[in-house]
Amino acid sequence: MTEVDIEVRINGALRRDRVPARLTLADYLRERCGLTGTHLGCEHGVCGACTVLLDGAAVRACLIFAVQADGSQLTTVEGVAGADGALSPVQAAFRDEHGLQCGFCTPGFIVSVTAFLRENPDPTDAEIRSAVSGNLCRCTGYQGILRAVRAAADALAAPEPAPLDSPKPTAQQA
Repeated sequence: MTEVDIEVRINGALRRDRVPARLTLADYLRERCGLTGTHLGCEHGVCGACTVLLDGAAVRACLIFAVQADGSQLTTVEGVAGADGALSPVQAAFRDEHGLQCGFCTPGFIVSVTAFLRENPDPTDAEIRSAVSGNLCRCTGYQGILRAVRAAADALAAPEPAPLDSPKPTAQQA
């Protein structure tokens, strides 16, 4: 079996490995890297459970070989949260809007929606439906998912609140 040296940055950390040429990216992430949030559902690229970001683009990790990611930046669902562990706006919206039930499809939705909202920060409801149509869910009925995407878009568009320790405006400034 042919093995190939690869170097990838996964969730910000540089990783060098020697992998079989035909090892899928999904299996590499799960088995070699211990990043089990990348779920394997259909293994045909249909369900979206294995979606990761490859150089910022949402891709199906079951359809890509690990060697194809050589030199790339990968973000898995484990890397979507803030460095301090705080949920991203997309993750928080899925929690708050009940956009998950059994949770199996959730990582793929979180990653797909993260990429979608970067490209389209002010989507219409029709664009949201289209964006999530590539991810399959058997539990939620999609209504919570659609609400979560809208809530995440709204949260990302909202201005940052002023820090609590910022000076209060004076009468002349107000």
